[in-house]
Formats: sequence, structure tokens, C-alpha cells
Amino acid sequence: MTTPPPSAAPPSEAPPSAAALRSAPRPAPWVRTRLRAAPLGTLLAAALAFVAVLLAAALPRAQDRGADQALRSFLERSGQTNTSLQVTAPAPMSGQSAEALDGTLKSLLSHTGATFRVDPAAVVHGTRTTKRQPLLNPELSRPHRLAPEMSLLYFKQAQEHVKLVEGRWPSDTPRPAGTAAYDPPLQVALSQQAADTINARVGSVLKSAPLIDGTPSVEVVGLYSVTDETEDFWVNQDCLPRACKKFVGESYLWEADALIGAGDLDRMDLWGHNAEDFWRLPVDVGRLRADRLDATKEEIASYVAGPTAAAIAFETRRERIRTTSWLPELFKQAHDRRQAAAPLALIGPAGVGGVAFVVLCLAGALAADRRDAELRLLLARGGSRAGIVGRLLGEGAVTVLPAAAAATALAVLLLPTPRLAPALLSAAVVALLALLAFPVRAAVLLTPPRQGGRWRRPVAELLVVIATAAAVLEVRRRGVAPAGSDPDPLLIAAPLLLALCGGLLLARLQPVVTGWLARAAGRSSGLVGFLGLARAARGSGASGAHARGRTGPSVLPMVALLLAITTGGFGAAVLDSVDASRLGVARLAVGADASISAFGKASLPDGLAKAAGELPGVRTSVPLWIDHDSSVLGTTQRSTQISVIVAEPAAYAELSRALGCGSFDPALLATGAGQSADAPVPALFSAGLARLAGPGLGTYTLLPGNGGELKARVAGVIDCTPARPAPDAATIVLPAGPATALLGADRPNQWLGLGSVDGDRLRALVRAALPPASSTNQAQPPAPAAAGDPASGTHPVDEVYPVRTSAEAVAELGADPLQRSAQRLFWASVAGAAGFALLAVLLTLMRTVPERAALLARLRTMGLRRRQGVALILAESLPQTLAATLGGALVAASAVALLGPALDLSTLVGASVPTGVRLTAGPVLIQALGLAALVAAAVLVEAATSGRRQITTELRAGDQR
Repeated sequence: MTTPPPSAAPPSEAPPSAAALRSAPRPAPWVRTRLRAAPLGTLLAAALAFVAVLLAAALPRAQDRGADQALRSFLERSGQTNTSLQVTAPAPMSGQSAEALDGTLKSLLSHTGATFRVDPAAVVHGTRTTKRQPLLNPELSRPHRLAPEMSLLYFKQAQEHVKLVEGRWPSDTPRPAGTAAYDPPLQVALSQQAADTINARVGSVLKSAPLIDGTPSVEVVGLYSVTDETEDFWVNQDCLPRACKKFVGESYLWEADALIGAGDLDRMDLWGHNAEDFWRLPVDVGRLRADRLDATKEEIASYVAGPTAAAIAFETRRERIRTTSWLPELFKQAHDRRQAAAPLALIGPAGVGGVAFVVLCLAGALAADRRDAELRLLLARGGSRAGIVGRLLGEGAVTVLPAAAAATALAVLLLPTPRLAPALLSAAVVALLALLAFPVRAAVLLTPPRQGGRWRRPVAELLVVIATAAAVLEVRRRGVAPAGSDPDPLLIAAPLLLALCGGLLLARLQPVVTGWLARAAGRSSGLVGFLGLARAARGSGASGAHARGRTGPSVLPMVALLLAITTGGFGAAVLDSVDASRLGVARLAVGADASISAFGKASLPDGLAKAAGELPGVRTSVPLWIDHDSSVLGTTQRSTQISVIVAEPAAYAELSRALGCGSFDPALLATGAGQSADAPVPALFSAGLARLAGPGLGTYTLLPGNGGELKARVAGVIDCTPARPAPDAATIVLPAGPATALLGADRPNQWLGLGSVDGDRLRALVRAALPPASSTNQAQPPAPAAAGDPASGTHPVDEVYPVRTSAEAVAELGADPLQRSAQRLFWASVAGAAGFALLAVLLTLMRTVPERAALLARLRTMGLRRRQGVALILAESLPQTLAATLGGALVAASAVALLGPALDLSTLVGASVPTGVRLTAGPVLIQALGLAALVAAAVLVEAATSGRRQITTELRAGDQR
């Protein structure tokens, strides 16, 4: 039998052609597929990244803008003279000319511009004589037989600020060579008011004291008037617009300065034999930046006394040129003010940053929970953890990076400021966090659990507690930071660490307490309360493989809520202390909530005090009489000058108690009904006067300034008094009555009132109480001259009877842009933190949506009504919110008590006040309860709107889990 031949091998298949390969379907790109599979989640992730990066980029720029505005406002209030570079040099012995002055100015300006600029339109330069010379013309005005004196000045810019009213301007043509030094006289222009005052006119030749080589003289060739004496041009030139009085003992003489032309510059030193060139260079404060303040200070110092000053002296060939400026001192004050306000300005952004970090971590955890099955399937089918994390990074880059770029561009556009680096750095950090939150969480979920991992959380919590305790103890040990020092990072971080510790503690305690409540609710007939509290106690929402080991609710939402409440409560307590201190300072400055005063020995118009006390809003009316020229006999100094205050005891005691200044029992000043006229009047002595009175406080003799004599016995000692709150003031408070009426105290010269008094209405009342102009008595002080008309007899009503209110004083103290900027930044940060905390709660609710929907669907089949379903969701969600509210309020109060003494509020108040923050319940509770109400409302809305739809979906599809 023959073996059959082997069958021929089948021919090999031909490889697919290139056309077939091109036509074959390609696998869809991973990123595009995943983004299309969950468009809503992609959009929400982009929106979250956009908002977080927008805040991160906007906060540094807002801080820069606020700091720049505060710096410029502070320097503008200091005046142009203090913010200028004052350059002086002796006038050259020969060759003096306007061109030489301009050349020096050009050299001075060439060394500016690196970190500061000079406003060229406000530059003032010229030459002046350093000593005034007497004018010996007999026809000139000579009060007290003292001859007037004159100084000569050359201003390059003078004609731009005055108006020629008679004659002509001094000539700018140099005198011919070979003429005598003193001949012809120097041509000058004099202000019309000065000429009228000293009795000079156009054509007058004013001669000074004769010298060995001749007699200096000037010829008045023109008269001018000043268009606006308030211009910065006339600063320190008081005797150019008008003649000035110079007092010599009890007598006075006139001083009148005059302007010369450029033609007589080379002869200017003949008038007094000493002339000085000057250049006033106003620094353009509108271009200064707070972040470059140190560099600007160094450059100004170099300009005043340093390499720049040496270079200027070499270039101008003026060895004795000198520059002075108050700018270095002003820069130091501005720096100290900014550093003093930094804690409040930084606590808010730090809080919102912490809450935003928690929210981003929660968003990453939610995304990982939603895609847990998919990620584990990829790992089971051979995918590596690195490859999976890389794909997730690609997804995040497509979503996060465009949103981050758009948010950064929007922040730069909305908040223009020169410095860009801090905003870019902050935005990059937040964008990186938003990008890595989901991949890092996925990597953790895909990592096999390790043995002993249950100890990691307790150890981490213990480390946080230790770090918090160390930070708080160190802040309390240091105390208040010295003025001008950099912000204490521990003072900024300590409230956040306290909130973190509170969150960790509540996360441990809340399941236990909620479990107790659940067991108590289980003994009742209702099901909703027990089931909701039981789910809140065990921390629902974690399903699947990663649910193992879960014993309670998530820590992150609790930490987010506590961070928001602690930050807001601590900052609100600081601002409340600022407002209270500012009101206290304003009240002490005014003496009450409102005051009306009379000048000198004058009295208030009849009936004015009574009418003021009847105004709406006035709770307490205190008319009083004050005499600052009194004296008391019998002290250790024999006679001591004092201030006597006479007021109705009960009303003045209430005023003192309300202001917290020298509270006393009005019974101390009570006088007996049958008391004789010679009996000593009870009096309250100030503490300083009591020390001068000696150990045995008895009866003393008062000598009022308007004459008379009064016996007073010491009834009590007070540390201060509202009418004169200075702690070292020597004052005596007397009761109004027949005895003090003999001193003239029955006609008050001051009125003080408590309550919400309208300043405009009070001024209208004072205006109505003024006597007619024809019957104005001698008690009113003489009217001050108006700025434009020295002979004017008109004057504002407040010049006669000044009206002051504490509300206006508070507004003045709070007008500093530095304070407003810090407060705006803080409240914006608090609003951002509250929004992120609310988002953290909503993300937690979204994390529990699948399990909750399935539970509600099952319970619906058992007869659960919709209203009971909403109640179940609230019972499950609100325990954590209520615990966070209570814990946040306690942590905020603890932060105020522990860290408040290390805060100096003087800069924020606008006046020097004692250090420390007051602990009051109002601001803390408002922040805690407000955020709790916001979260509860959001939970209710979410439960009412989404619960029904989710239950319906579950009932239709069935339980797929």
C-alpha cells in the first residue's frame, strides 16, 4: 500500500494592499472619545478650573492695585513739597544766567526715570536771595516804626502763574557791559496786594541800607496778581502773593518778596551779598509702584547722597550742590502701613486658597469614583498604571489648560497692573493642581493596598495637631510684630491650621454623635429620621471596591466648611474690632456723637443747646461749660492750671459711661438741698491732678479764668473725661447748680450729644440760631479773612460755632485707600471661600447620587412619598453642615482668642489704638449661620429638583448594581 502523497501547502495569503489599509476603520482617539462620552462632566471640569484660576490670577493683581493706590494716595496727602527733590547750590560768582540754570536742570532730570519720574510740568527752579534786606524809603508803611524787608527771587515759570495788572515785566536782557554794579536799579515786579500793603507803586525805587561800594536798590516796574494761591507753585513762597507779618516781640513789620527778570540774574547777589540757586523736582507719585518701593527708595537715597549725587556734582561743575527730600521717610511710613494691614489682606486669600484646594481634590475624587469600574477594567486588561494616568493627564490637559489660559487672560484684562509674574505663577499652580487632581486620585485607587495603611491617617492627623499647636504657641510667644516687619506667615497660617484641626476632630466626632442621634431616632415611629441619620453616620456614597475601610463621612467637605467659616469669622472679628475702635477714637475726638463749641470765652446762643437736644436721634443731651484758664490752689505746686467742666451730673455720667471714659456715679456730685452757699462743691479730679493734689484729698480753692473763687472738695477721681479725654489732662468736673452759676456756668459754651445725629441738620440748627449780622455781639470771635479777600467779613458758620459728629470723624478715619483695599480684598475672598465651600457640599451630594437614587427608588415602591424623600436627603446631608457650623464658630472664636492679641489694628483704624482683637459673638455667628443657611438652601434645592428625576430613572431602568 502506497502512502498518499502529502497534500500541497495552501498558498500564503497576500498582504492587504495600501488602499485596504487606508479604508479600514481606525481606532477612535482616546481623548476625543472620553470627552464626547461625558460632555457635561467635561464642561463642569472646565468651568471649575476657569473659576479657580481666575481667582488665583485676580487676587495678586487686586493686591497690587490696592497697594499702588494706597501708596499714591498717602504720598499725595503728604503734599508736593514733601514728595519733591529739593536741590540747592550757591549761585556762581560770575556767569549766572537762565541758560546755566536750565543746563543744571537738564542734568538733574537725566538721572531720573529708572524707578521714579519727575513731573516736568510741575518743576520749579530759579534763584533767590537768602537774606531779606530792609527798605529805607520813608514813604513806605512802617508799623511800629519797623522798616519793611524784601527778598528777591527769579522764577523761570513765574509768568505762567500770575497776571500782570499794571506796568511791565522786568527785562530779560542782560545789562550792557561796563556799567556800574548798582546802577541802574534792579527791575522787579511786586504783587499788587504787597504793594498796597507797604505803600509802593509802579516806578518806586526802593533802597536798602547803603554799603561801602554803593547802595542796593530796586525799581518796581510792574504789579501782578496771583491767579490761584492754592497752587503747589506757591508752596513756601508766602510773601510773594501778599505781604507777610514778621513779629519782633510784640511788634511786627512787613515782609514783601519781589520777582526779577533774567537780565539781572548776574547782579542778584548784590541784594544781601548772597544768592542761592534752587530746583524743586516734584516726583510723579502717580507712577510709583508699591512692589518697587525698596528699589525706588535706594535710587532716591543715591540721588540725595550717593553715586548719583556725585555724578550730578561732576556734570554740573557745582561741588556744593545739595539735594534733600522727605521721600525716604515717607517710603518707610508707607511700607510700615502696608505691612500693618497685610494680615487682614492675606488671611482672606489664604482661606479661599485652602477651600479651593479642597474643592479641586473633591472634584478629582468624584471623577475617580464615577469612572472607577472603567479604570479597573483597563488595568485588568493589561493597561499599566502609568499608561492610564498618562491618558487621564491628556484628557485633563485638553479641558483644564484652555480654561486656565482664558481665565488668566481675563484676570489680566479686568485688573490692569504692571506686575504680571505673581498672577502667572499663582494661575500656573492652581492650573497644575486642577490638572493633577483626577490622575493622582486615580493612581491612588489603582494602587494595591499596603499592610499597616490604617495608621497613616492617625499619624497625619497627629502631625497636623502638633504643627498647629507649635504655630499658635510661637505666635503668642512673639506677640505683636514690630512696625514695618514683614507679615508673619505663622499668623496667616495659624487660623487655617486651626480650621484643619477642627475639621479632623469633627470628622472623628460627628459619626459618633450622629450615630447616637440615629439610635435615638430609631426608637421613634418614623423611618426618615433614623435612616437619614444612620446614612450620615456611616458616610454613604462610597461604593465598589474602594469602599473598603470607610467608617465615616468624608473629611474634605468638613474641612472646606470649617476653613470658610474660620477665615470669615476671624476676619469679620478683626473688622468689627476695627469699626469699634474707630468709633471709639472718633467719639473721644468729638467728645460724644455730636458737639457744638464756641470759641474762647464766648457762649452758645440762647436756646441752642435745648434745641439741639430735641433733634431726632438725640438720646442724651449734655450742655456744659468749660474754662481752660482756671487754676487750683493747694496742690504740691501751690497753683496748678486746670480745665474746669461744669455739667449736669446724671447726663454727664451717662455720656462718660457710653464713651468708656471716666465713668462715675452721679450721686458723687449731688449737693444737699439745705447746703449753705459757702459749703464746698463736690468735684471729680482727674488722676493726674489728684497726684499733684497730694495724698490727703480734701478741699481746694478754684480760681476760674473769668474771675471769682469757688471751694471744691474731692468727691472722686476719674482717669479721663469726655470733654477733655487726654489721659494726662488736669481737669475738674463740677455739678451745674447755683454755686457754679456764679462763675458764669449757667450759659454753656459747648454742647455734647449721644445718638445718631445728622450733622447737616445740626449745622442748619446752628445757622438758624445765629443772631442777625447787625446785632452780632462781642461774644462772637472776629471773622477770619477769606483766602481771596483779606478784608472780607464773611465766614462759614462753623468758624463761629464748629459742629462735629462722630460719624464724620469715622468716615474721615476710614477714608484711607489702604484700609478700603484690605477690606474689599478680604470680603471678596470670603465670598469666594463661601462659594467654594458650597460647591464642596454639592460635590459631596453628587458623589452619593447613584446610591441615594437607588435607595429612594426602592423606598418609593414601599410607599415613600416625595416629601419624605426630600426630608431623607436633608436628614442625611445637614448633620455634617450643622456640625461644621458649630465647629467653625468655635474654631473662629478660638482663633480670635489665641491670635487676636498679636494683631495691631492702628493702621486699619487710622489712629493709634491698643493692640488686640475683641472677641464678640456677632461677627462670628453671622459668618457661620450665613454659610450654614446658604448650604442648607442649596441642599434643599438640589434635593427638590434632582431627586424626583433620579428616582424616576431608577424605577424605569431597574437596579443595575
